[in-house]
Amino acid sequence: MLFLNGPCPGKTDHRGSCQRETHYKPGTKMTDSKYFTTTKKGEIFELKAELNSDKKEKKKEAVKKVIASMTVGKDVSALFPDVVNCMQTDNLELKKLVYLYLMNYAKSQPDMAIMAVNTFVKDCEDPNPLIRALAVRTMGCIRVDKITEYLCEPLRKCLKDEDPYVRKTAAVCVAKLHDINAQLVEDQGFLDTLKDLISDSNPMVVANAVAALSEIAESHPSSNLLDLNPQSINKLLTALNECTEWGQIFILDCLANYMPKDDREAQSICERVTPRLSHANSAVVLSAVKVLMKFMEMLSKDLDYYGTLLKKLAPPLVTLLSAEPELQYVALRNINLIVQKRPEILKHEMKVFFVKYNDPIYVKLEKLDIMIRLASQANIAQVLAELKEYATEVDVDFVRKAVRAIGRCAIKVEQSAERCVSTLLDLIQTKVNYVVQEAIVVIKDIFRKYPNKYESVIATLCENLDSLDEPEARAAMIWIVGEYAERIDNADELLESFLEGFHDESTQVQLQLLTAIVKLFLKKPTETQELVQQVLSLATQDSDNPDLRDRGYIYWRLLSTDPVAAKEVVLAEKPLISEETDLIEPTLLDELICYIGTLASVYHKPPSAFVEGSRGIVHKSLPPRTGSSESAESPDAAPSGAPPSEQPAVIPTQGDLLGDLLNLDLGPPVSGPPVATSSVQMGAVDLLGGGLDSLMGDESEGLRSDVGGSPAMSGTGFTAPSTVMPANLGPPPSSGLGDLFDLAGGVGTLSGSHVAPKTVWLPAMKAKGLEISGTFSRQVGAISMDLLLTNKALQVMSDFAIQFNRNSFGLAPAAPLQIHAPLAPNQTVEISLPLNTVGSVMKMDPLNNLQVAVKNNIDVFYFSTLYPLHILFVEDGKMERQMFLATWKDIPNENEAQFHIKDCPLSADAVSSKLQGSNIFTVAKRNVEGQDMLYQSLKLTNGIWVLAELRIQPGSPSFADLELSLKCRAPEVSQYVYQAYETILKN
Repeated sequence: MLFLNGPCPGKTDHRGSCQRETHYKPGTKMTDSKYFTTTKKGEIFELKAELNSDKKEKKKEAVKKVIASMTVGKDVSALFPDVVNCMQTDNLELKKLVYLYLMNYAKSQPDMAIMAVNTFVKDCEDPNPLIRALAVRTMGCIRVDKITEYLCEPLRKCLKDEDPYVRKTAAVCVAKLHDINAQLVEDQGFLDTLKDLISDSNPMVVANAVAALSEIAESHPSSNLLDLNPQSINKLLTALNECTEWGQIFILDCLANYMPKDDREAQSICERVTPRLSHANSAVVLSAVKVLMKFMEMLSKDLDYYGTLLKKLAPPLVTLLSAEPELQYVALRNINLIVQKRPEILKHEMKVFFVKYNDPIYVKLEKLDIMIRLASQANIAQVLAELKEYATEVDVDFVRKAVRAIGRCAIKVEQSAERCVSTLLDLIQTKVNYVVQEAIVVIKDIFRKYPNKYESVIATLCENLDSLDEPEARAAMIWIVGEYAERIDNADELLESFLEGFHDESTQVQLQLLTAIVKLFLKKPTETQELVQQVLSLATQDSDNPDLRDRGYIYWRLLSTDPVAAKEVVLAEKPLISEETDLIEPTLLDELICYIGTLASVYHKPPSAFVEGSRGIVHKSLPPRTGSSESAESPDAAPSGAPPSEQPAVIPTQGDLLGDLLNLDLGPPVSGPPVATSSVQMGAVDLLGGGLDSLMGDESEGLRSDVGGSPAMSGTGFTAPSTVMPANLGPPPSSGLGDLFDLAGGVGTLSGSHVAPKTVWLPAMKAKGLEISGTFSRQVGAISMDLLLTNKALQVMSDFAIQFNRNSFGLAPAAPLQIHAPLAPNQTVEISLPLNTVGSVMKMDPLNNLQVAVKNNIDVFYFSTLYPLHILFVEDGKMERQMFLATWKDIPNENEAQFHIKDCPLSADAVSSKLQGSNIFTVAKRNVEGQDMLYQSLKLTNGIWVLAELRIQPGSPSFADLELSLKCRAPEVSQYVYQAYETILKN
């Protein structure tokens, strides 16, 4: 029985301190919890005495008490020398406890910690492998510089130990040591030893070696530590079947970073990784899914194996949804990414995403999101019935999301729109406030997707006007009233009712109300003059919100100066909204697929966005698709309800563009893009799918020599822009004039391609008085944007800057916009802005669309323009005859496009000469039955080749009709190349 109160019955030593002994009833079982229940004072002193006791048991008890005190946060560092003395023992339990203490306090007592070094060295040669491993593990955890150099010899021995348990522990120790002193590890040759361990006979040693090398490689991305090749991959795949689940995860993550040399190797790896999908551990399953998703990019969709793999991927993902809610959530976040990339994997599994009554809200919302992504004409009836039921639940957040989901289904699957609208009307009849408000918000979007189709429901919406109290719903209702004012008899009364509390409304509602009343005025000017004056006065004179004031003044000036222009601006036809506005941007999606099973896949953000001090985080991307010239988006993959060719484009919001502009780096331009040499980088050059980079005439290994051997990339899976300089183009334009007369090694002469006359890109009325006209030109290999800036405002303009949004060919300013003096009113300045093609890439629609932001001291203005494709035709685009012939045959016939150019006033020689000025080179010419045939080649800045056959048919005496056949591995380019031909030949 333990005596807790009253005088202590224990013995007293000569100093008078009480040495309490613990008395137990015979037969009671001792537990370690007693070490945490002490209430003594002066116990450090007593522990010191016990640690120096001769009795082994007493020593062990004392060390346990020390560890207990340390665990609850007491400072027991004063006992360091006494605890270290206990290291000299054969008792494994006691040794573990002492090592635990050492790890905790070595940092605060580095001088004392050196006392332990000898024991470590001795323990590393102990006959018991557990003790050897324990010693090497502890050495790795003691982060003290002074000690690390003493640990090299023991570590070297343990890395070559006969026992695999010791070797696997030593492998991890190398990574820890590298973190403390990277130079020491490199000097001692430990990295080479680690690489050798990848060939170890024991699978766990292999897994730990891979884990250690991966961790070191992450902190030093430039060091090519994991130099994977087919032989080492084979060893990893062999070890994969036999090691523990953590080992499997390390190996699978390592495999995901490997780039197979062709589709056959990718298929072979997939076949050997597929059995991991049936593993009990969800982390192993997700790591296997990551590897398969990555390597599927390289498999042709025509393969039987591709279909088999799709079928095999669905069951493990479904199984993950039967785990506990937290795991389900992680699985759902990952499935969300997978469904965006390859909806065909789970298109038949809609039912598993139906919400269960006891799911936590975070799981419900995620399931709802995936249901909408998988919605198609085939399953929409089922989905709508389910969503309608959710809309009657008690959880407000969930109900809102369900109502919004019904609207998203209507926008996504056109055939279901009518059914969705009637479902929403049924929900509005329930008169549940928040349901009504959400329904109105989504009906506004349905009106924008299907104009003049469902306007008959407006009367029902107007009945609920008084119940709206949320800004978004009020703004949506105001938009509907303004947009369809001509169909609503009392539109002015409805809008006037909102106007009474104008200053109490949120900004969103105020802006919408201002626009709606201006629309109403333009539709019914005689009846609403007072109303429009009232709202303009409220917005401009009584408001202190700059956005509202600006919009008010713009409308006021528009209406007072040019009502016709006002009508064109305010009542302009609006573009239809795209079907899925919340899709992740394609390049980010590709990167996130490479991070499946990690935090990045849960946050849906790349690691660089949330890892602090993320030194050396390498941006990953999917491998280029090979073996098939088709677009990556097959009809199966297209989201249901959309025509297969039209993948929804994801346009960055204006806010992104503005943010980019405000962070504009106005430093000096980079002198020239870096030259890529590795074959991996070359693969990334091929922007639009299968540019024949093998035809660039360079024999380096990076530019593969087999014709048409470059990986054809998916239609929308854009990668980084070309950073490859044309092989024989001499110095970049920014490095002086270079060898002008031998430019491009004798291909063509000094080229000055056709330059279109300047047109107005940004009218003054849209940019607070700044008018921008411009055109594009290409001279001697340098692209420029020739601008004319005119100040039509009454104030001076200065601090100009320009930025381009991501675009199809990576066009970006190569230098800041330099306007040396402020631009006075009515003054015009002409500038030539040099451009390069090393900016960020995103496929635009149309392909040659360029979105531009210009900033000055007044505001930021946006406009978009179309650039002629011939500014991207490079000077080394002439192909040899034999190569032309082989390539023409190699490109599939379905990639050929036919065009007509009528009434061309030029002979064959004049056509050839004029086109050569714009870098379209004639490879051969022949005459067939009185018709001239020109065979031509051109190359785009991103390495895509376009081959042309131009048939010149004599028409009227001085004019000829031309028939143009274009062949290219990226057929989407052909239309724009044809436009370039027509522009050049007719001007």
